Amino acid sequence: MLEFRWIGWNIAKCEKHGVAPNDAEHVVRQARRPYPRQIDDGKWLVWGQTPTGFFLQVVYVLDPDGTVFVLHAMPMTDRQKRQHRRRRK
Repeated sequence: MLEFRWIGWNIAKCEKHGVAPNDAEHVVRQARRPYPRQIDDGKWLVWGQTPTGFFLQVVYVLDPDGTVFVLHAMPMTDRQKRQHRRRRK
């Protein structure tokens, strides 16, 4: 089971984009191939869908103790949604 580390900074960043921390957690926990995908030095990307049907993009790092620290979570653009659907087929 993945553990997440939330502080005021990353909660505020998510909420700025209308994303609740529990939705970001769900997308990371339910990641399916080809995700998570490493995008930068130590940063991981996941595209996925919340239980209520919203498509999110989540970027995170793994802390040295293995906890997930979300850096960015926001709704996917229409273009990203099309790309995501094609990748899942």
